[in-house]
Amino acid sequence: MRNDGESLKVIAKALNVSKASVSGWVRGVVLTKERQKELFLRGWTRESIEKRRSARIYNEEQKRSLIIEEAKHDIKKVSPDALKIIGAMLYWAEGGKTKRMVRFANSDPQMVKVIMHFFRFTCGVKEEKFRAHIHTYSHLNSGKAEKYWSDITGIPRQQFYKTYVKPSIASKGKRDSLPYGTLDIYVCDTKLFLAIMGWISKIKDLILNMK
Repeated sequence: MRNDGESLKVIAKALNVSKASVSGWVRGVVLTKERQKELFLRGWTRESIEKRRSARIYNEEQKRSLIIEEAKHDIKKVSPDALKIIGAMLYWAEGGKTKRMVRFANSDPQMVKVIMHFFRFTCGVKEEKFRAHIHTYSHLNSGKAEKYWSDITGIPRQQFYKTYVKPSIASKGKRDSLPYGTLDIYVCDTKLFLAIMGWISKIKDLILNMK
């Protein structure tokens, strides 16, 4: 098979042995320059390149999945105190700080679900206090966006402000990555806003003074 110009990989697969074994067996076989060139070119066909690319992507995904699954075991549960810290840090990153009202904006549905848990279970916000406001684009379906975010947040659609539809056609490709636009969650509660600011301040102090 080697004399016929077959690669080590093909021979190993045909005989159901390792490439290392085949390499030792055919070490004395000298291929002609034409055969060597043929093997080289065979490795650069579109099909072979695509197979290598697919295999590489699969292997990388498997490695990443393994790391993620192993890391999950580091965290056993999220306590009420942990949820308070998580929610405060999310608000520090994505929440409004200028007006004395609670406002959180994001397009990630999982992050929105987490902050809603924080508002409901940590902050004790009553359901009727929530308001929502969607920012979307004219070529997208605002009705679908309203239903989507209502399902994600559990906020009734009658508690949504009128959806803001941006008419600009610039950067359409970027907008299409946000088919449901961006959601703002509002809670008109100055005392809660100040409490969250206090939690953020305390967490910052504790972290920055760690030794």
